[in-house]
Order: sequence, then C-alpha cells, then structure tokens
Amino acid sequence: MKPKYQVIIDDIKSKILSGDYTVGEQIPTESALQSLYEVSRQTVRKAILELSNEGFLRSEKGSGTYVSNQYRSKTGGSSHKKTIGVITTYISDYIFPSIIRGIESRLNEDNYSLLLASTNNDVEQEKRALEMMLSQGVDGLIIEPTKSNLYNPNIAYYLSFKEQDIPLIMINAFYEEIELPYLCLDDVQSSYLATKELISKGHNQIGLVAKMDDLQGKYRMKGYIKALEEAKLRFYPEQIFSFNTETKQTLSTNLKDFLNKNRDTLTAIVCYNDEVGLEVVHACRQLDISIPEELSIIGQDNSYIAKNANIKLTTLTHPQETMGRDAADWVIKKLQGKKDLPNSTYYQPVLIEGETVVER
Repeated sequence: MKPKYQVIIDDIKSKILSGDYTVGEQIPTESALQSLYEVSRQTVRKAILELSNEGFLRSEKGSGTYVSNQYRSKTGGSSHKKTIGVITTYISDYIFPSIIRGIESRLNEDNYSLLLASTNNDVEQEKRALEMMLSQGVDGLIIEPTKSNLYNPNIAYYLSFKEQDIPLIMINAFYEEIELPYLCLDDVQSSYLATKELISKGHNQIGLVAKMDDLQGKYRMKGYIKALEEAKLRFYPEQIFSFNTETKQTLSTNLKDFLNKNRDTLTAIVCYNDEVGLEVVHACRQLDISIPEELSIIGQDNSYIAKNANIKLTTLTHPQETMGRDAADWVIKKLQGKKDLPNSTYYQPVLIEGETVVER
C-alpha cells in the first residue's frame, strides 16, 4: 500500500498533467487538502514539499500554493538533445518490434532520444504512460491508442499535449472523439481484399473473427461486410466470432466452440490478424479440420509470426517499419517548424498468397 503522502502526490500530479489544475492556478488550501484526503497537516505538507521539489507546485508566502510548469525543465525537456515519447499497446509482441525499429532508426538519424512505454491495451496503464511522458517533458509523442473502439477516459491528457503544443501523432488507430493526426493501414480495404479473395475462390459461407475493442476490428468487419454486399452474399451474424482484450486469454477454447458449431457451414474464415489466424489453425488441428481442404483461412498484417509459422498463412501486408519511420519523421518535421504536414495517412494493403486458401 502506498504511503498517504504518495497518494496525494500522485493525485495532484494527475490533475496537473490532465489539465484539471492549470499552470498558475491556486490549488486547495492545506486545510481543504486535509479534509479531502483525510490526512494530517504534516502529511499534506510533505506531499506539497515533494511536488514543489519536482517543479509541479510553487508556494507563495501569505498567498498559497500554485501550479508550476517547472517540472518540464527539471526533467530535461529543455535539454539540447530532444526526446520523443513512444507509447504502444505492446512492445515485444507481434508487429510492434518492427514498428519501434522504424521509429528508432529515424530518430537516430537526427540524434533524438526515445522514451518507450506500453499499455498492454489497458486504459489505466495508458494513463500512467501519458503522465510519465508529460512529467518527463518529452518534446513529441507517437502513440498507439488503447481500446480505440471504446470511449477513452484519458482524453484530457491528449488535450493537455495539444494545449502545450507538443507534437503528437497516432499510429494504427485513432480516437474518433478528438482531432489528432494519424498513420493507419487501410483496415477496411485489408479485410475487403481478404474476403474478396475467398469469394473469388468460390467460397460463399465465410466467417469472421474480429477483436472489437480496437478500431481496427471495427473497420476490418466493415471491409468484410462490404465484400459480402458487393458479391450479394448474405450476412450471417452467427458466422461472426468477436473477442476483446479481456477475453483473448480464452480465445483458443472459444474458437474451438465456434468452429464446432459452424463446422457444417463455414468453408472459410477471415481473421482479425495473423496471430488469430494461427490460433484458428491450431484449433482446426485439434478438431481434425483439414486446412485448407475443409476450411480456408486468411490472416492480416504479414507479421513475423506468420513468416515463421510451420504453415504459410495467406495474409495481407502491413507497413510496420515504414509506419514507424514515417511517424518519427512527422514529429521531427513538426518540431523543425514544417507546415502543411498531412493529418492522416492510410497505407494500402496487398494480398500475399500462402497455402491456407483453396479453390472450392
């Protein structure tokens, strides 16, 4: 359990970094803080002293305690070598090492430092990462949104970056509630091409496995539906399997149930990504469903796990390292004062044929 003074420190920091307390604003009196946090005056004074030492607060004798922005200079935000923050949902998994490698290679060219954090697609961890980036005084930020298809309670932190004129760009997805620049794969087109490929091979009973707390899942479902409509094929809700970050740990078991229920109808499945595609392959092997003879499978993202799997998965491209470089380049140019930079960029996917799709 945290000491009581640390709870006060963390809460006041959060309020400052999210903009609830603005620079120059007077915070509540010591007596008010005592009542608010139900602690002694000594505990309040210890928290205020620590926050003042860190540059978050300044006290004026006879007047009160005010919000300061000196934490940025104390943490190196004004040092000669600029630092770019990078927040991704994951760091060492799936396509993220390639994205980070692209970011790092571009930052190194202009002698920028990189400060890295991950959220594990959890909004509370995202909050802590954003607070850390603000308190460390990063000069720019590249971020992959957390649970981008759901309301995000951390929007105030993003607005704080905008208010402080700190360049920020999103990758892979964005929050529809706020206007921020982003770089994304055309996820609608990716699933559209995947579904269209299966239709061209004679499949007319095509399922979809989609992760629905991320914007990519929403758009990839949209591409799937678009291809079905174009081919005048009926949409069957029971042929959709959806999951989210929390239910991902039971994905294998739930996929087997889904495949068993649809065994006599489905001839193909469009998967949310390559990781899910290989989970489907694994479930099919356990159920003695032959691939691709009984079930054709298409992944998405052309990830390293698809390239190194013991079956060559049919998939679609994702820019990965290029996206990372482009994001870093955008932030660097913004810091250099370049104008008319694009607010949105969509990369076009390309089908990569493997051995998991067969003609009916």
